[in-house]
Amino acid sequence: MSNKQSPWSAFSGPNLGYVMEQYDLYLQTPEEVDSELVSLFQQYGAPSIGNSSELSTNAPISAGSSNDFDKIIRAIQLADAIRSSGHLAANIYPLNDGPKNESKIDIKTYNLTEQDLIEVPVTFLISNAPRNITNGLQAIKHLKAVYTTNIAFEIAHIVEPEERAWLQNRIENGVIKEDLSADEKKKLLKRLTQIEGFEKFIHRTFVGAKRFSIEGLDTLVVLIDELVRQSDKTQTKQVNIGMAHRGRLNVLTHVLNKPYEMMFAEFAHVPTESFLPKDGSLELSEGYYGDVKYHKGASYHSKSGLTVQLAYNPSHLEVVSPIVTGQTRAAQESTSMPGFPVQDKNAAFAILVHGDAAFPGQGIVTEVLNYSRVRGFQTGGSIHIIANNMIGFTTEHYDSRSTHYSSDPAKGYEVPVIHVNADDPEAVLGVAKFAIEYRKQFGKDIVIDLLGYRRYGHNEMDEPLVTNPTMYHLIHKHPTVRELYGQQLVKDNLIESKEIQSLDESIFNGMQQAYDRVKELPQSTAHEIVIPEAVLNGMPEIQTGVAEQQLKQINEELLIWPKEFSAFKKLEKILKRREEPFKGKGKVDWGHAETLAFATILQDGNSVRLTGQDAQRGTFSHRHLVLHDETTGAELTPMHYISDAKASFVVYNSPLTEAAVLGYEFGYNLEDNNSLSIWEAQYGDFANMAQVMFDNFISAARSKWGLKSGLVMLLPHAAEGQGAEHSSARLERYLQLAAENNWTVANLSSAANYFHILRRQAKMLKEEAIRPLIIVSPKSLLRHPLVGADVAELTTGQFETVIEQPGLGKNTKKVQKIVFASGKLAIDLADKVKDGAGYEHLHIVRIEQLYPFPTEKLQAIIEKYPNAKQLVWAQEEPKNQGSWNFALPYLLELANGKEISYVGRVDRSSTAEGDIDTYKVEQARIIEEAVKSI
Repeated sequence: MSNKQSPWSAFSGPNLGYVMEQYDLYLQTPEEVDSELVSLFQQYGAPSIGNSSELSTNAPISAGSSNDFDKIIRAIQLADAIRSSGHLAANIYPLNDGPKNESKIDIKTYNLTEQDLIEVPVTFLISNAPRNITNGLQAIKHLKAVYTTNIAFEIAHIVEPEERAWLQNRIENGVIKEDLSADEKKKLLKRLTQIEGFEKFIHRTFVGAKRFSIEGLDTLVVLIDELVRQSDKTQTKQVNIGMAHRGRLNVLTHVLNKPYEMMFAEFAHVPTESFLPKDGSLELSEGYYGDVKYHKGASYHSKSGLTVQLAYNPSHLEVVSPIVTGQTRAAQESTSMPGFPVQDKNAAFAILVHGDAAFPGQGIVTEVLNYSRVRGFQTGGSIHIIANNMIGFTTEHYDSRSTHYSSDPAKGYEVPVIHVNADDPEAVLGVAKFAIEYRKQFGKDIVIDLLGYRRYGHNEMDEPLVTNPTMYHLIHKHPTVRELYGQQLVKDNLIESKEIQSLDESIFNGMQQAYDRVKELPQSTAHEIVIPEAVLNGMPEIQTGVAEQQLKQINEELLIWPKEFSAFKKLEKILKRREEPFKGKGKVDWGHAETLAFATILQDGNSVRLTGQDAQRGTFSHRHLVLHDETTGAELTPMHYISDAKASFVVYNSPLTEAAVLGYEFGYNLEDNNSLSIWEAQYGDFANMAQVMFDNFISAARSKWGLKSGLVMLLPHAAEGQGAEHSSARLERYLQLAAENNWTVANLSSAANYFHILRRQAKMLKEEAIRPLIIVSPKSLLRHPLVGADVAELTTGQFETVIEQPGLGKNTKKVQKIVFASGKLAIDLADKVKDGAGYEHLHIVRIEQLYPFPTEKLQAIIEKYPNAKQLVWAQEEPKNQGSWNFALPYLLELANGKEISYVGRVDRSSTAEGDIDTYKVEQARIIEEAVKSI
C-alpha cells in the first residue's frame, strides 16, 4: 500500500524511525506495542520509507528492502544507545581510573558496518543535524563526539518529551562546546593560577594547617565563577551558595572576594577587621562564640548590583542545602502586599555544592530534590554541583554507594545530569552556561557532576597512601589542571612556557606581599566572649492586646466567602461558631486565637508563612486556614481578604519531610526578617527527624555566626494515651540546648497566651533581641474550655510567662504546697481543683515559659506564701524526660529551705505507656498526688 493511502507519510526523521522500531517489535512481541500502533500495523502493514521526503538525495536505500529496513532500525538503536549510554564510555575521569564500557555503543554490537551506516539517511538519526553531516556514519561519529568526550550526559530518564528533545537538540547541535578567544584562554589560565597559587601559598606558609584544599577540583571555582557571571547577564539579583568545607576558603577568596589579607590573618591568628574592604562590598557576620574558618560564610555585593552569598555551614555537609533553598525562595518573593507572595524566580537562585560520598549517602539531599518542584518550596531550579573527589574521608566509592555514579539519586526526580572532566576548564565553562540556560528554560534543578580527585588527604595532616595507595600513586604522578591547561596553550602557540612561570611567580609574590602586611600586626590573644546586651536582657514585655472592634471585624471578614464558593457544610457550621465569643457566648479556642493573631500581624505589616505536614487544616482539624470547595476542590484562603492587611499570608502543606523543610523555613526567615515564619510538626516527635537542624543551626547560629532568627516551631505534645511517639515532643532536648537566651521554649495552657506570644514574636522580628521560639503545643486541649479565651483577654495584656491558677491561693497563710506545672498537666490539675473549694492548702502555678526560666516572677509568688513548706514540680513525662531535670537547679535557688519534690512518672526508656487504660491509671495517680495535702 502506498504512503498516499497510509498514515506513514505523516512521519519523518526520528519519528518515522520510532515507528519503524515499533513495527520491528510488533513482529516479535505485539503485546508490548501501543494498541493504536498495533491497529495501524494491522491495517496498513509495514511503514514505508520509499517516498519519504526526508531521505537524502544520495541515499541508495530502496523502498521495499527488508534488509535495508533492518539496517535502519539497528542504526537508530545505535544512535539511541549513544544518547543513553555514551556516558559510560566518556573521558570524564582525570586520572583515567574510572570504569568504561564501550560495548553498548560499538557498531559491531548492532551487526553494522561503516558502509551500512553510510547508507542510512542522517534524518533517521539526528534532527536538525549540522550541515557538514551528510550520512549516517558521520551522524554516528558526531553523536559519539558529543556524548563520549570530556562531557557526558544522562537525560534518558527525563519524562517530558519536549524537555528531552530540547536537551538533545542543544547537546547535538554543539552549543555546549565553549569557543574561547585567545585573551579569554589566557584569562582562564590566570584564574587557574590564582586558585592553585592560593592553596600552594597556604600549604607552604602555614604547614600542617587545616584548609581542606580544593586541589584536584580547581575548576569548581571556575564553574561557580561562570555561574555568577551568567547571573549578571540574566539580571539576577542574588546567588546563594551552599557548600561543605572542601574548597570553601578558595571560594570565599576568589568568588566572594574576601581579601587574601583577611584569610591569611585568620591562619596567622591576627585581627582581620583592618583588612575588611571599606566600600561595603563584603559583609561578614561573627558570633560571640565563633567557629572555625572553613565553616564561615560571607556576602559580596558587586558593582552591578548582584549579591553573592555563601551560607554559614557546620561540618555536617549536606544539611545546608535546605537552608540555602529557603533563603533563595525568600529572596525571590515580595511579601509586602496582601494575598500570596509574588515570586520572581529570576531574582535569585541556589548553587548547592555536594560531596560525592554525601550526595547519595545523606537522605536530606533527596528531600531537597523532592520538594524542588513543589509549589510551596520550588525556587525555579537549583544548580547542584557534585565536587567529586572519587573518595570520601578514606572510603572508596565501592564502599560508599550502591549506584554507578554518585549523582544517580537525582535521576529519580527527572533531573538532568551532566558529568564533566574537572581537568578540562573550557568544558566546565560550557557546562556552566548550559546549566543556566536549562534553568531559565524549564525552571528545574540540574546536576553537574564535576569529576576530579583530591590531591592531599581529607585534611592536610592525613597521609592518604596509608588507606588509598592505588589512587594516590596515580595522583602524585598527575599534573595539576593549571599545568595541563598551560601546556595546551603552549601547544596552541598562545603563550610561551616562560610566561606561565612568570605568571605563577607574580601571583605567588602578590600573596606574599599580602601576608607581609598581615605580619605587621601583632598576634591576637584568645578573644573575650561577649554576649550582646540585647541577648542577655531577654525578650521585653510588650503589650500585644488588640481592640475588640478590630478583632470583631476581622472575625466577620474571615467568615464571609464568595457566593460561588461551596464550603463543606459541617465545616461551615463549625467555623460559624467563631461568631459566638463576640456575642458573649463561648470561648475563643486555640485555632481561633491563632487565626486572629495572624490577621492582626498582617495588619501590622508582617507577612506570615506557615508550613508543615497537613498544616492548612491542622493535624487535629483545628485550623482550617485554607478551605476547599465541596464541589470543585478549589482553594480559598479567607485571610487574603481581610481589610487593612499590609503583607502576604500563606500556609502550605509540606512534603512528608522534617529536616529539610525545617531547614528551609530557617533559611527563609534568615533572608526575610519581616516574615513570621512558622514550622509545625505533625506530631511533636516528628521533630526527631529534624534534630540536626536544631543542633547545628537553630540553637546556635547566633553564637557561632551572629545570625539572628525569629523562626517559630510548633511541636504538638502531651500524654493522652496515644502511645510513646505521639505523646512527647522531646521537650527535654530543647531545654538541654537552652543557654545564653538562645531561644524561647514555651509549654502553653492558654489560647490567649498563644495569641499574645505570636504577636510578641512578630513585633520583635527586626529587633536585636529576637530569637527562635519553640512552642510545645496542645492536642486534646485545642478545644478545652479551660484553655479557651474570653475576647477581653485578647484586647489587653501581654504574653504571661507564668499564670497563677484562678481560685487558688486566696488565703496566703493556709497555702502549704505550691505546685508548678506546664501545658496539658496544668489543665488536668485545673480541671481537678475546679474553683478551688477544698484546696486551701494548695496553690498551682502554670509555667508557660520554661526557658528563659521565669525565676523572678516565681520568687515573687513564693514569697506571698510564708507557710509554704513544699515546692512540687509536676509533669506527665517520665522523670528522666520532660522539664524536671532542667527546672531542678532553679527550684533549688528558689526553695530557701523548703522541700522540693517531684510528681510524675518514674524514669523510663520510652516516653509513654502503650495502651490507654494503663495511661489513665498513671495519669490519675499523678493528679491525685500533686493536689493532695501534705
